[in-house]
Amino acid sequence: MVRIRRTRGGGGMLALLALHAVSEYCRSERKPPVTAGLLAANTLIYLRRPALLDEILPTLDQAWFNPHLILKNKDLKRFFLSAFYHIGEPHLVYNMLSLLWKGIQLESSMGSVEFATMVAELLVMSQGITLIMAKSLLMFFDYERAYYNEYAVGFSGVLFGMKVVLNSLSDNYTYVHGLLVPARYAAWAELVLIQMFVPGVSFLGHLGGILAGLFYLRLRSSYSGRPDPLTRIVRAVCSLFSWPLRLFRFRQRRRIGGRGTVGGSLSESQRRMSSYVWRCRACTYDNSGLLSSCEMCGTNRDNIDDDSGTSPSFELSGQTNDLSLDELRLRRVQRFAT
Repeated sequence: MVRIRRTRGGGGMLALLALHAVSEYCRSERKPPVTAGLLAANTLIYLRRPALLDEILPTLDQAWFNPHLILKNKDLKRFFLSAFYHIGEPHLVYNMLSLLWKGIQLESSMGSVEFATMVAELLVMSQGITLIMAKSLLMFFDYERAYYNEYAVGFSGVLFGMKVVLNSLSDNYTYVHGLLVPARYAAWAELVLIQMFVPGVSFLGHLGGILAGLFYLRLRSSYSGRPDPLTRIVRAVCSLFSWPLRLFRFRQRRRIGGRGTVGGSLSESQRRMSSYVWRCRACTYDNSGLLSSCEMCGTNRDNIDDDSGTSPSFELSGQTNDLSLDELRLRRVQRFAT
């Protein structure tokens, strides 16, 4: 999160973000849709495009995360929407590059449904923990101006939680702004370094994200590998809305199949025929029993030689269960190469 300090660039950094995102998605074997959706949502909210979003969404002044206003007015839109607002291109691009790197890894390993559930849980927990800490500091230490009336926006609270989850089982070392630290403590090191060297960041917002990540890991371990209730609900909803697509694909598969099979298994008669080899009497080339014409010369297997009155291309040899089409082609190359 970043405290109130507005900056807006000229669009060059957004073009760089788009180029980098397309490059990463092209290189990735799996194209994680939830990560792409989060990138698009944050960017479109920042650009307020299309124009319909500008009419629906609250302005930045109405979306700041402010503990005092949230508790006083019970303002849930500030609680939920503030994470998707950014105050400048550098703020947006830095967060989205971080989201791109973490999201591709986490969504590819967890699956889209569980990843989406994790992001939702981290969002609620990080915002809630930040709110509780700000209120507690006011009650016990009278820190009103520093934290309770602080204005902040940004997705970095969720990103800190994702960093904790991503590095939770790693025993390796990683670089955090040039400093080599154990990967599982990278989020804590980044929290301190950003607070020291980057002005205008929200310490409580980032700390709330780290604590949310730790709390998420504790909840996840308590289910002993089973999906949590929210994940089960999301999966049920996705299954409900995806059945028309599955029905459409099933009908398309049947339509493509027609009378035959596409990519299916061979019938019993086809398997028996594939175990035989017939020799073309025109060119003496051995062909699979599944072929109706010679692969070498094209002579039809059932044609009758008008001159001799005999079948020029029909001759079954013994059963060769281990002889495939590739082996037949190899035999052809060996025969005619000598």
